[in-house]
This record gives sequence, structure tokens and C-alpha cells, in this order.
Amino acid sequence: MTTRAVATGIGHYLPENVVENSWFEDKLDTSDDWIRTRSGIERRHFAAEGETTSHMATKAARAALLMAELQPDDIDALIVATSTPDLTFPSVATMVQSELGMTRGFAFDVQAVCAGFIFALVNANALIVSGQAERVMIIGAETFSRIMDWEDRATCVLFGDGAGALILEARSGSGNSQDRGILSSDLNSDGRYRDMLYVDGGVSTSGTSGKLRMQGNPLFRQAVAKLAATANTALEKAGLAHADVDWIVPHQANIRIIQGTAKKLDVPMDRVIVTVQDHGNTSAASIPLALSVGVSTGQIRPGDLLVAEAIGGGLAWGAVVLRW
Repeated sequence: MTTRAVATGIGHYLPENVVENSWFEDKLDTSDDWIRTRSGIERRHFAAEGETTSHMATKAARAALLMAELQPDDIDALIVATSTPDLTFPSVATMVQSELGMTRGFAFDVQAVCAGFIFALVNANALIVSGQAERVMIIGAETFSRIMDWEDRATCVLFGDGAGALILEARSGSGNSQDRGILSSDLNSDGRYRDMLYVDGGVSTSGTSGKLRMQGNPLFRQAVAKLAATANTALEKAGLAHADVDWIVPHQANIRIIQGTAKKLDVPMDRVIVTVQDHGNTSAASIPLALSVGVSTGQIRPGDLLVAEAIGGGLAWGAVVLRW
């Protein structure tokens, strides 16, 4: 028998403040049509004053626990993927651990920007397969609205805030591709591309949080090629083909990147979970948000084969193949 990390609970949280594209029209040289055409985004959510990454992560975590019918102390490990922590330290994960009333286990953060949730998933899978944890909660949570340059129309219209949480549990499988749970993964990074997407501040440089900077066109070209390649590699590792895929659950950065990647994978758009129009780019939160929405709408069902893929600053990118 083979140990698999199987999804047992999913949940998400979005701030109440919904910001339509029209909100930017009085502040920037932009329009609803310009934003929709270039990104597919129609609206996004911004955290309220005093609403932090850990607050949103905790609410998503509670939703996932409710679906899984678990209590906080049933969780052995808690991993938060974020690039926008409440504080430099301690970790967001330990803050969530405290807010949930989780008195056992361990908690830590993972920072791989928009690819953070994929990297956290792979870490969680390793903990379960190695026997170090039986149940792991993975959370992607971001307040990117706090690092936007509101005079840069190329970036500030693209991002939003939110959180999504997934619970994985050790289950026995037969060791083939029909098992439920994580079947394979692929992780990559290349620091030579770091200037394509970065924040111009930090503890050991400016002593400030800084603002997001992005080279849009070069990043677009890198994203489509690298996302398709990592998804293909993960499928090959699992012994599966494009035709076996029920749903692609991509990082929700830009509808053109999503469409371009799906085309390279020869997967029609009606088999892609798309939420970018309602959430914008929520970085590490975007895949668990899309997963949660897909499950709640009945699109994703038990037994479906999913490919989740993402790319973020670093550059860091990767994919996970899992059967729901």
C-alpha cells in the first residue's frame, strides 16, 4: 500500500470590500474596458483597515475545518503560503495557530510569491508521505493591496486580497494513478529572472515593505511557457496524459496567461477553473480560492483529476497533479 495525501476539506475567505474596475477610472488613466481586455479582471476584493493576512487566513481555515468535520487540534501541521505577512516575524502560520486555538503540532510559512501554494502543497505532501504528520492544513493568504503603487496603472489594477485553505490527510492508496490525493509534483526556480517581478523594499535593504514592480510583457512570455512545461512534467511523473485531466486549476494572474497555458496543454477552456474575473490576482491565495469555488459550485467532484500550476516572483514555478 502507498500513503497518499488526500484532500478532505477546503474553504476560502474574501474581504467584504468589492472593488469594481470603475473605481480606478477617477484615479488613473485607465478604464474598465482596458483592464478587462488586458487581464480579464472585472473586480477584486480589498482588505478593510485593520484586516490582516492572518485574519483572512484564519477565516479560510475555519471554513476548511468545518467541511472536513475536524477540530483545530486534529491538525498536526499548518503551513501558510504568503508574501504579505502581518509582521516580519513571527510567522503568519503561528498567528493562525493561536487564533484557531490549535495547541499542538507545528506551524510555519512558505514564501514563493504566487507559486507559494504549490510549494506549500509539496511540503505538506512530503510531511504526510514521510509519516511526520497525518493531517496538514495548507493556507494561501495575501493582502497585496498593501504593497501596490497606486500610480502604476500596469500593476495596481491586477491584484486583490483573500485567502483559501486546504486540508490534506494521510490515506492508503494502491500506488497507481487512480488513487485519490497528490499523485505527483514538479518544482522549479530561476533567480536570473528576479527583476521581472519583485517588491522594491525589505528589512535588510530599505527597512520598508516597498511596492510591487513588474515587467509585464517579458513575464507573460515566461509564464505561458514555464506553466505548460511544469504541468506536462507533473503529468508525465504521474503516468498521465492531457486527456486524463478533468480540470486545470491555474494561478489566477491573467486570463491571457490562463488561455495560453490551456492551449499549450491542449485542454479546452471549459475544463479550466477561472475566477480571475471576480478576484483578480491574489498571489498565493489564488489556487486555493479557485479550488474552493470549484468545489462549492459543483464543478470539481470526488474522483476528478486536477492539475494545479502557478508561477511567481523569483521566478519560482511548479505544478501538482492530484485526484480530488
